Amino acid sequence: MKPSGIGVQNREVSNDLESVDVTEKGRSPSGEVITSNRRMYMQFLAYGDVKDTSALISALKMAGVDGVLYEDINDPTGVGLLTLNEAPERFIEAYRPLLNSKPFAELRPKPEYTMLGRTYAIGYESDLVEALITRPFNRVVDPELRWAIWYPLRRSGSFEQLSTQEQNVILAEHGGVGRAFGRAHLGYDIRLACHGLDKNDNDFVIGLVGPDLTPLSMIVQRMRKTKQTSLHLEHLGPFFVGKVLWQSKPHSVAE
Repeated sequence: MKPSGIGVQNREVSNDLESVDVTEKGRSPSGEVITSNRRMYMQFLAYGDVKDTSALISALKMAGVDGVLYEDINDPTGVGLLTLNEAPERFIEAYRPLLNSKPFAELRPKPEYTMLGRTYAIGYESDLVEALITRPFNRVVDPELRWAIWYPLRRSGSFEQLSTQEQNVILAEHGGVGRAFGRAHLGYDIRLACHGLDKNDNDFVIGLVGPDLTPLSMIVQRMRKTKQTSLHLEHLGPFFVGKVLWQSKPHSVAE
């Protein structure tokens, strides 16, 4: 006979599993909760010892990659490659063979800049496809947004100990900086969650994109004064700063 506690424990585990919800959530204009299972994954890789950027561009075009190739302002032989797709399998099945063949295989990887993340919803978005798919995709490939700063960050445990209300106040202050620059068309942020996806255990990947570099630097500067950055961040960076060398062509990703 099985111990009497086994059946009860199994039912509890089963109930816990049934309650797991991995959808992204928003809220319709009428106040109803809306959900979506769609997300955009983005991966950033950096390389050095680049002698022929035209060969890299040709390879990316032939492979039909959605993404951006940046010139590294801090490394005269460096580039950064951002690729994006809704299916994480794409990075293994399509992008991996590309990066393991010429001309990318001849470059020097800079793994300290490797970043992988997924778009996520905060809970108030009225159009989840726009927030999770269309907007981040269009910002990355927007030909007017020629400069970018990409970096990871990790929050300290002190933030997680705050109440939800306290967290929301801090996040609103932090997010207000980005929205102000966005309204002025000076810079836009791309927020990616990387929990369990980052080798250094970072929580988020942030991309700042804009037509000029100075406003992007000033976004980081102003965010230093917010409570989240000054009190509740454990780690920030390294920072990759680059100018667009090549972008894939915009296309519809809504459907």
